[in-house]
Amino acid sequence: MRNTPKILIVDDTELNLELIANILETEGFRTLTSPDGPTACAVSRSERPDLILLDVLMPQETGFETCARLKSDPATADIPIIFLSSLDDVKSKVTGLKIGGVDYISKPVHGEELLARVRIHLRIAEVNRRLVQEHRAQMDALRVAQQAILVTPQDCPDAAFGVYYEALEEVSGDFYDVVTIAPGVFGYFVADISGHGVSASFLTAAVKALLRQYASPMFSPEDTMRGVDAVMRQMLGEEQYLTACYAQLNRHTGRLSVINAGHPPMILVAASGETRTLELDSEPLGVFSTTVLQHRDLMVHPGDRFFLYTDGLIESTAGGGRISGLEILVNACRRHRAAPLTQAPSSIVQTLWPDAQAAQDDLLLLAVNACR
Repeated sequence: MRNTPKILIVDDTELNLELIANILETEGFRTLTSPDGPTACAVSRSERPDLILLDVLMPQETGFETCARLKSDPATADIPIIFLSSLDDVKSKVTGLKIGGVDYISKPVHGEELLARVRIHLRIAEVNRRLVQEHRAQMDALRVAQQAILVTPQDCPDAAFGVYYEALEEVSGDFYDVVTIAPGVFGYFVADISGHGVSASFLTAAVKALLRQYASPMFSPEDTMRGVDAVMRQMLGEEQYLTACYAQLNRHTGRLSVINAGHPPMILVAASGETRTLELDSEPLGVFSTTVLQHRDLMVHPGDRFFLYTDGLIESTAGGGRISGLEILVNACRRHRAAPLTQAPSSIVQTLWPDAQAAQDDLLLLAVNACR
């Protein structure tokens, strides 16, 4: 039957294997047997038993060594292991439990005791599996909810942007938004909330709501960032902070206003290929009662493109540091300055992180055509 627990018995004595298998099978359990540790590891990987009964004193390798191998293998690490041994001293029991066993039964094995302990650990394992499944479902729901609030280029085609976004975990502290302030006037926002996980993800929704509140000609870029700062000071936990870069582009006049709050510098690539970073010395949001924000206005022209990103993109790139990562990113932005917006962000990220799964932080890159 599909729901009948499967138990692997590991012992170098054939009589012990038969005895224990008979006890378990009589009560309806399915059993597998193995005469030594290496075979047990192979069987565990292929058969995925629900529980392992593991002898300690065996040839080739001890049960403790076998347990260590099983726990170091992701395919078998979660299988509960009960040691069976004639070694009933406290030191041996503690060793078995420290190395990853869930229980330790002294030989000779008594049938009722064996069944009682097998059943309780199977129940515990089942409860743990259900908790993991529930947690995974909750995290998936949060991830879907977070992704749902991220605007896509199709949602706002007049904003002329492309984006690459890869979260390290199910939910992320990196965040971006694109808001329409007036016809032809758009705000581009990229931020990084310190930390990862559920707490940071909930704060991204609050930041998005704040940006939408300030998406009006009534508010300057400084007003917008100071509004976010004031609210974040009330919401962020101890030692949390928010770095951000906000760019407001008027496509009628070509004026680009940039505010930076402790964030990596914007990269601006002219149609000619001339490239520069917009270095602004400023403080992160949500930390100080009076935050110093640096503001820069500049003119952009047809064919120009600018890039906003988070620091995961440039940190530890190709074994180098942040400065090296920024240099690689700048060069990649220059090379892909004329690529379609739908392709440019992913092509640039591929240059820095050929294997995005190897990144140690969220990866976010927003590319914007300065003029349509």
